[in-house]
Amino acid sequence: MARFTGSLWKKSRRYGISLTGTGKELEKRPYAPGQHGPSQRKKLTEYGLQLQEKQKLRYMYGLTERQFRRIFDDAAKMRGVHGENFMQILESRLDNLVYRAGFARTRAQARQLVTHGHITLDGGRVDIPSYRVLPGTVVGVREKSQNLDAINEALEAANVIPEYVTTDADKKEATFNRYPERSELSSEINEALIVEWYSR
Repeated sequence: MARFTGSLWKKSRRYGISLTGTGKELEKRPYAPGQHGPSQRKKLTEYGLQLQEKQKLRYMYGLTERQFRRIFDDAAKMRGVHGENFMQILESRLDNLVYRAGFARTRAQARQLVTHGHITLDGGRVDIPSYRVLPGTVVGVREKSQNLDAINEALEAANVIPEYVTTDADKKEATFNRYPERSELSSEINEALIVEWYSR
């Protein structure tokens, strides 16, 4: 399955959650897109709820179904709660950490920065967005890319940086301190439904 390249704003309105993390999608029209968007929708079945939850998280991180399923299977091999392990692996992806550190306004923009070679890990250039970063690793901006407008504008924007990431805006470096706790991640996602979906 190819990567989704359609409108994330429409998807955000469909699911009632900001998939880009900016919240702009739901400001003017906080209802589903289309002619009948504002009208009341049918109640979803259990199957529909599980599928919707899976799609919300998949679109949020910008993954293909194959990538998403592979990460889910990897989380099953770890100790602890399957759903929480899954969320932690998603959060430890390089493109997500670039976004969390405030170097990009959205995960899509963070993915582009990584792909174009603007990001380093412990001083070495890495251009793989799906790279899994270990706690203690320093994510930085390449020296030649320090003056990129996109990065400077993102750092100036009032993004909330989570406690498990420490950012030095002057050096344009961020340290991934630890894996996040479930309470620090999106409360709009019910990962238990995703586990149920794949356990059918």
